[in-house]
Amino acid sequence: MLPEGKGLGCQRVPPVTISNLPNNVIDVILMCLPLRDAVRTSILSKKWRYVWSRLPELTLDQTLWETTKDFISPTIKFTNIIYHILTLHSGPIMKFTLSIPNLGNCPKFDNLMYFLSKNDIQDLVLYLPNENPYSYKLPSSFFTCLRMRHLALANCLLHPPPDFNGFDRLVSLELYEVTITSKSLESLVNRSPLLERLGLRGLYIQDHIQVNAANLSCFKFTGSIKSISFKNVPLLEELFLWDTTPSENAGESDIAKWFDSCHALEHLHVNHGVVQSLAAGAGEVLTKLPCAFNCLRRLRLSDISLRELDEVSGAFCLIRSSPYLHDMEIKVFNDDDGEIPALDCYNPYFVRRDI
Repeated sequence: MLPEGKGLGCQRVPPVTISNLPNNVIDVILMCLPLRDAVRTSILSKKWRYVWSRLPELTLDQTLWETTKDFISPTIKFTNIIYHILTLHSGPIMKFTLSIPNLGNCPKFDNLMYFLSKNDIQDLVLYLPNENPYSYKLPSSFFTCLRMRHLALANCLLHPPPDFNGFDRLVSLELYEVTITSKSLESLVNRSPLLERLGLRGLYIQDHIQVNAANLSCFKFTGSIKSISFKNVPLLEELFLWDTTPSENAGESDIAKWFDSCHALEHLHVNHGVVQSLAAGAGEVLTKLPCAFNCLRRLRLSDISLRELDEVSGAFCLIRSSPYLHDMEIKVFNDDDGEIPALDCYNPYFVRRDI
């Protein structure tokens, strides 16, 4: 028998090691690791010392400075990490996630924002400390990130400069407990022509906003707003409206008109605040909406009180206005086991007899 590797036509194949892998494969492997572990690969060899510094995706979260073995201030550790990224990282950063909601007070990172704006950032997630919400105002360099495609912000102030013309490549936008004026919000949305997904959570807007987004397919809102009008949303298929504090002047906004331009809507989810305002806004109990939801397939109504006539009438109005429903879910708010006077006004058998 011939020794292994000495047969006719055999050639010795060099051993495959992780260091011999193509750079793009190594980058994918490191991006699957927490940043702390990716940086620790520097000790493997000289070749690996700065491999992490070229990663196009970085995630900074609590795992980087929450340990049980050292007593270094989280703020100091945060500052050191940011410093190393600014000084050692090379190449573009396509995606950057900063999630520090429980860090407490942390230093401003205007330099980091400027650094990202110069490195082709396309996907940016900033979840800032929530102990002092709305305390950090995004610097002017943020508004120069013109290659941005995906943006998520939490606990900050967003005040675009007067000459800001929007993010013309933005596809998705999520704002959570962000301080922004209705005028700035409207400008940000309407000047993002490619916007497909919009999520607004924990926003309290006292004025009217108009949504003009031709590519918008999904809009989710949680908070409080005086009124919304959808001027140009031909592709809007999914709408989530969760008004936590309905306006006392709901009649002035006439919430029934909010849906006038939502002709392509397939999924609608509203809560009791919106349903109640639907009846109050019209000044009377509506039988149907002015425009039917002819494309609506799924309707979800949440926290509906069967003791409130406005809520029950608003719910039936939405049902009657949706002739082609396939799926309906109603979550009832059960405050007690007493009588339900609102239901005395309706005979369920005749709810949809006229459709």
